[in-house]
Amino acid sequence: MITRQEVVNIYEIVRDLYLADEIPWVIGYSGGKDSTATLQLVWYALAELPEWERMRKQVYVISTDTLVESPVIAKWVESSLEDIRKASAAQVMPFVVHRLTPKVNDTFWVNLLGKGYPYPRTTMRWCTNRLKIQPSNDFITNVVSEYGEAILLLGTRKEESTHRAQNMERYEKMRVREYLSPNGSQQNGLVFSPLENWSSQDVWFYLMQYDNPWRKLFNKELMNLYQGATEDKECPVVMDLSTPTCGNSRFGCWVCTLVEKDKSMEAMIMNDSQKSWMQPLLDFRNDIGNADKDRKRRDFRKMHGNVFPYKGRLVHGPYTRRVREKWLEELLKIQKNINENGPEEFRNLQLITEDELNIIRKIWLEEKHEFYDSLPRIYKKNMGRELPVWHCKHAPYGQEEWNLLREVSEQVAEGEDLAFELAYRLLDVESAYSSLQKRKGIYGSLNDEIKKCFYKNEKDATEFALERERRKKEYGLEYDVKAEADDGLTDEVMDEEANNEN
Repeated sequence: MITRQEVVNIYEIVRDLYLADEIPWVIGYSGGKDSTATLQLVWYALAELPEWERMRKQVYVISTDTLVESPVIAKWVESSLEDIRKASAAQVMPFVVHRLTPKVNDTFWVNLLGKGYPYPRTTMRWCTNRLKIQPSNDFITNVVSEYGEAILLLGTRKEESTHRAQNMERYEKMRVREYLSPNGSQQNGLVFSPLENWSSQDVWFYLMQYDNPWRKLFNKELMNLYQGATEDKECPVVMDLSTPTCGNSRFGCWVCTLVEKDKSMEAMIMNDSQKSWMQPLLDFRNDIGNADKDRKRRDFRKMHGNVFPYKGRLVHGPYTRRVREKWLEELLKIQKNINENGPEEFRNLQLITEDELNIIRKIWLEEKHEFYDSLPRIYKKNMGRELPVWHCKHAPYGQEEWNLLREVSEQVAEGEDLAFELAYRLLDVESAYSSLQKRKGIYGSLNDEIKKCFYKNEKDATEFALERERRKKEYGLEYDVKAEADDGLTDEVMDEEANNEN
């Protein structure tokens, strides 16, 4: 157990490092126990300095909101950031609060519903970098560009995982200054981890023995959030992929599919009847992450239309149009229900933002050529109102033309699943170029769409892909031996193995 003398020693280390130079500090804050303890340590250490010394440089407190945080935790973090902001001003402390969000093109819903990315898996964590790492790195990069250097303070601990311990120890060996490790993802950046050798018990002992400086009962309230959790985990500030998965965490994303079950949300709902309004969120998350249904929900082609055989079958790509539309509809229904019937403090909750909806519509129209333009109708049907502004082109065709084209395609090319898709893709490309004075590039664009719809159906595409690999083998070209026979791997394992090898 951490002793009071050890705490005093850490305070002294913090002060010495703070006064050693003019390099600004950046503290990663998630609202969980580790980041709270880190910020509290720094706060109490600097509070003992004369005002003119502790205000010599700014200490940025950054908190990344993925926009899919657990609503209860998001509200908790939002409230605590405001408390930190007010207390820092009142106590004349150097802390400056920044709430960070991912770029709209990188959000969870834009990638899942817009582009059709398969739900995240442990070996396909496309969400982590986009939602967590990049916003923090962008902020630190801006600080470095302004001041030349930056010191990042994190609540990371070696006890979190073997991978984490190995990663921290590797950077320890590269230290050029005591207690400061190189920042693996940032040039001219250093990392200070004051809790690196603490256990989880040490963290809780410190928080329970020392009052929180920005809200007196904050630490006890924090403990209550962890009570009843299956595992005492939080989602730390993520700076690299060595950070443990947040899927079992109270302080993670409500859509997280990196674990089989969201035990934290289940515990919240089970242990507190006032949180039963979150049950639809849990059900929706479980549906998205249903591995048994996933293969049928996805296109047999990869994102750019190519086909990839593995174990005798094609590795499926993005979610189909109907699946994306269905999920958007369900998400909006849940949001509207919470807005109308949920707790008062969540009546303005946005599960998906208007900016995200605009980008999704743009992707559907301009990248996927789905000129049916279903999103405005889906939104109005489920939200009961029009979305105020649409920042993308309006399709020259509508529902009537879409239905007619589908009917004709089915008659002309009976049994060819991709005939209709080829027709609407080519028609939309032609329409896009028709307004241009110079139509340079149209033949290349048309050719790209024809390649994507080259096959009659999945069976035809599979036969084509396997024959291609057979010919490569026959002529002595580079050949994937795993493309031929199906050895009974599950869809998910097959998908992940193929992803790892490519």
